Amino acid sequence: MDVVSDAIAAVRVGRPSCERLGAAGRWGVRIPGYAGAGFHVVLSGSCWLLAEGGEPLRLERGDAVLLPHGTGHALSDGVLTHRRVRSLPELEALLARPRTDTGGEGAVELLCGKYRLGQGPGHPLMRELPTVVHLPTGGGSHPELASAVALLGAELAAELPGGRLAVPALIDLLLVYLVRAWTGRPGAGGWGAALADPVVAAALAAVHADPARAWSAEALAARAGVSRATLNRRFTALAGRPPMAYLTWWRLTRAAALLRRGTDPLAAVAGEVGYGSAYALSHAFVREFGTTPGRYRATAATAAATAS
Repeated sequence: MDVVSDAIAAVRVGRPSCERLGAAGRWGVRIPGYAGAGFHVVLSGSCWLLAEGGEPLRLERGDAVLLPHGTGHALSDGVLTHRRVRSLPELEALLARPRTDTGGEGAVELLCGKYRLGQGPGHPLMRELPTVVHLPTGGGSHPELASAVALLGAELAAELPGGRLAVPALIDLLLVYLVRAWTGRPGAGGWGAALADPVVAAALAAVHADPARAWSAEALAARAGVSRATLNRRFTALAGRPPMAYLTWWRLTRAAALLRRGTDPLAAVAGEVGYGSAYALSHAFVREFGTTPGRYRATAATAAATAS
């Protein structure tokens, strides 16, 4: 496993959804905020996106947009407003307001979809994503993302045999490419910089490949090819916490994900994430999340049943 895959897997729940939509002339739609992440891809034409609390953003053919925190937003044929919008009622009022300008942006075709995200602990890589991740794919930029968009659009248009499996898989692939492209952009800070640093990346890869292993600070430093002091300094600066503290946090985050999704006994979950007993995991879990693993699993099950 790798950090980007694990960061997404830690919060992804349920099946993603996607629609291929077309509009022309004067049009606008408001999408309320939701517990998940949304995306839009412009297959043809152009339009405008306005996220709550943001500025109008023009989207051209080939542009992909990810709203990783489920922020309420609007799509329209023209600029909805040049002032900042701070609430969903304001967005709704703007869309209901009579339009006095003339002409239209012409026809536009979009892929619109969303991912369900769990409410449990997530990776800081996902939390640090901005409200809107805008990635143009025209002009040869982000070729993997452009290929995924083309395949997804074709599947939705043709409704071929096997599409019920192909479409969700391609939507998941789209999310991976969107997050990868953002973290891997030139000059990226935060977790993009952490993944680009060979020393920090080596230690992260070791932890994510085998979180249950009895890692020590010396063993991680040896895997990264540096001294313990060097690893501690660089890892803390880029990942936000020392390597051994990150290991503990990731083990508990993995345990939370396993509790949300399965019914394995607590002892089995403990062994999978590197704790010697159910008691040891429970003690650490309460210290980190303020609740017992059993209560956490029950709350997550109730939330999933309500959402379905």
